[in-house]
Amino acid sequence: MLQVSVISPEQTLYEGEASSVVAPAYDGEVGILTGHAPMMALLGSGTLRLSGGGSDQRFTVEGGFLQVADDVVRIVTERASRV
Repeated sequence: MLQVSVISPEQTLYEGEASSVVAPAYDGEVGILTGHAPMMALLGSGTLRLSGGGSDQRFTVEGGFLQVADDVVRIVTERASRV
């Protein structure tokens, strides 16, 4: 499982586990699964989808970045809200 954090300037929107993450990168969607290589990506605008961990979560995000390292995914966004 992936350990995922979704953080905006106002609050931490999500902190928990997910089996997959699909994020709106600046130049298209990026999918993250367990064992993904370390990476960083700029976020664009769109829907962030977290699957697994008991329930699916969706957030609308605008800008920011995504970091993956050792099955830990950090999403720091300029603006986010639950869908």
